[in-house]
Amino acid sequence: MLTRVRLVGAVVGLSVILSGCVLITLAPLPATVQIEVEDAIDRGFDGIIVYVDQPGETTIYVAGAQSRAIDMPIEPDTLFKIASISKLYIAAAAVKLVHDGALSLDDTLADLMPDLVGHIENAEAITLRLMLQHRSGIPDYIDQAGFRWIEPPQNNMEALDLVLDRPAEFRPDRRRKYSNTNYLLIGEILDRALGYSYRQYIEDEILTPLGLNNTYSLMSEVDPDDVMSGYDMGSDDFDWKPIDYVLPGGSMVATAEDTGRFLRALRDGSLFNDEEQAIYSSVYDYDHTGLLPGYQSIARYHPDIDAVVVQFTNVSGGDRWPRSEAIYRRIVRILNSFEVSVTGL
Repeated sequence: MLTRVRLVGAVVGLSVILSGCVLITLAPLPATVQIEVEDAIDRGFDGIIVYVDQPGETTIYVAGAQSRAIDMPIEPDTLFKIASISKLYIAAAAVKLVHDGALSLDDTLADLMPDLVGHIENAEAITLRLMLQHRSGIPDYIDQAGFRWIEPPQNNMEALDLVLDRPAEFRPDRRRKYSNTNYLLIGEILDRALGYSYRQYIEDEILTPLGLNNTYSLMSEVDPDDVMSGYDMGSDDFDWKPIDYVLPGGSMVATAEDTGRFLRALRDGSLFNDEEQAIYSSVYDYDHTGLLPGYQSIARYHPDIDAVVVQFTNVSGGDRWPRSEAIYRRIVRILNSFEVSVTGL
């Protein structure tokens, strides 16, 4: 009987999630992106920032409040925890070091971190390439019983301890499964190869050359008042902003504009030379999403309209991720419609 009740509850919950997202998807498109962004506040978000970069024009759309505690409107340059979009920067740093000969994509985890042999299964067969591609089979530390979002690990080894001596999820290169542990390890590998923090390398070799002055490696580097608050459906009005997530692959804070400019540079040759670009194309994605409690982010390139679109929404949990995706798709449809109308003229 209990199983049936749980099943019915799960079905009802899924139906609510799907119905809300379907209603968003099927609603008539407004004439402008700004109207769609403003409508997002009525669809369950406290705040939203959307950055659109098309040839010859960039626009930032905002709606909502920066915090429930203080009635302060969101500004275009409000900072946001970009979560796993951070992995794009780490992948770019790894590619540059591979090109320079400091690392090889075929280096194994056993070569790079011999202290983990016997503690991470298949360490002798897991290469840097496979970790970059999430094809290592190493378990994700956030899935382990000891991981708590409210008190996340404050150093790499504390997080790594959660997966040491656990069985692999699959043999290396058999399939792809996203695991934050891969980029935790890559962060450690970069530190060892450099002899200093990979975060400093990213600042020196990526952020500064591109003029990304509103991108930071850690929440502790910024004034918290400049960062949008984040809320989760399961924790009422609790603000997740002060919870500092410091691990590689999820720690960065940036404006939507800086995130979009980085994504454009990642593709158009501004960041890489031709050889580096070829290496990057062979190992990792160009687009990414990010999710932390209170923070949802999407950064993608749309070749049909040559547009980079970045979206930040600051309420997570429940059906807020599919709602965010539905809003993002609607914004892209509006941009496509505008392109068609201009072409028709």
